[in-house]
Amino acid sequence: MFFKKLFSFLSEKWKNRTLVPPDCVFSQTCLKRMSCSYLLCTILLFVAVLLAVTVTGTILFMNHYQAPPMSDGLPHISTNQDEANALVTVERGDGSRINIFIDPNCPDYNSNFLRLEGVQTSLLHSLTDHDSDLKSVKGQDRALLVSLAEEVAKLSAHAGQLKMDYESLRRGQGSLGQDLKTLQTEQGRLLQVVNSVSDTLNAMQKENVGLKARVKADLQRAPVRGARLKGCSNGKRNKAHVPVTAGDLYASGQREDGIYSVFPVHHPAGFQVYCDMTTDGGGWTVIQRREDGSVNFFRGWESYREGFGKITGEHWLGLKQIHALSIQGNYELRIDLEDFENSTAHAQYGTFGVGLFSVDPDDDGYPLTVGDYSGNAGDSLLKHNGMKFTTKDRDNDHSENNCASFYHGAWWYRNCHTSNLNGQYLRGQHTSYADGIEWSSWTGWQYSLKFSEMKIRPTRDPENK
Repeated sequence: MFFKKLFSFLSEKWKNRTLVPPDCVFSQTCLKRMSCSYLLCTILLFVAVLLAVTVTGTILFMNHYQAPPMSDGLPHISTNQDEANALVTVERGDGSRINIFIDPNCPDYNSNFLRLEGVQTSLLHSLTDHDSDLKSVKGQDRALLVSLAEEVAKLSAHAGQLKMDYESLRRGQGSLGQDLKTLQTEQGRLLQVVNSVSDTLNAMQKENVGLKARVKADLQRAPVRGARLKGCSNGKRNKAHVPVTAGDLYASGQREDGIYSVFPVHHPAGFQVYCDMTTDGGGWTVIQRREDGSVNFFRGWESYREGFGKITGEHWLGLKQIHALSIQGNYELRIDLEDFENSTAHAQYGTFGVGLFSVDPDDDGYPLTVGDYSGNAGDSLLKHNGMKFTTKDRDNDHSENNCASFYHGAWWYRNCHTSNLNGQYLRGQHTSYADGIEWSSWTGWQYSLKFSEMKIRPTRDPENK
């Protein structure tokens, strides 16, 4: 209202500014007065306009900008169009701001309801299945409890039985202690008996050594006791002239190789042998020959004891016959060998015998006595000295295995051999190891010889050879 009245007053003055009093038309004082009034009016008008502009600007400013909220005022909610996802902003009274992010896409409540229904259906199915599982588990638990109860009852019964057994064992312990004392007493008595038996055996062994020496001396003297002449006809027995060995035949004038009958002192029935009358002075009795593989030499004990094969071809004279010949005196052994390249070699031993000191040679295994090697084949027999004869069905060797079975032969094996003249006829070089007709010092252990011949004769004096 104040500004309105001021504005009206100034307007009136402005309208009447040209009305000059009549007495002031040409008066200088009057003119100055009018100039001052005019200036005053102008200043007042300018001040009024300036004041109006100021008031108007103030009102407009206050309408455009709001005063900051008080700390204890209500929160202000506004939208923020600058950020796409923050559509609503809430300003609290303390000046902090909360932005609410709203998906600009309108939600599809139908799909949400369908989803909720599907979730509800699957939840109901799960609850139903869980209820069924609980029932089945309860049934299984009940069956398990029943079976456990049965097992517990069985275990209780078994525990009771064990307890009864324990009591019976405990009662029997006393009787066992008594029996043990009795056994200890008997053991002491048995030890005394064993000691006495051992002493008796030692005495018998000493007597046996002396007996063997006496028997050997008697046997060595046996050939010269009788009034036998060393000679007979081929294959016929002459009661006045009984040949004991092929040496006797040779001494009687026989010079042809062939089959002869001999009658050793301890084998009066006699037997036929093949005599070699040409090699190294003749007089040899052949006890083994290999030449073509026509005879199987992988045989048992009985065959090697009695002999087998054909005397004019491959054969083994027999341990019993060899023993009967060799115990008559001092004998020597010659072994002739030939390979498939027609190379020949021989090994000769000045001492030879089979079962020389045996009371029962068959039970004793016909042990070998051999020594004094000479020849060009190398020695492959001395290692077997003192060994018993072994076949595939009687193991007398020192090996954990049966050497005869392992090397497919029969021999005086030790552990196992350096010679195997009764092995397989493998015809020269072979890939198997030491199971052929082997003489290792000449051809090694993987060469099977073409020919071998073992022969014996009484030892001759050097001047008679």
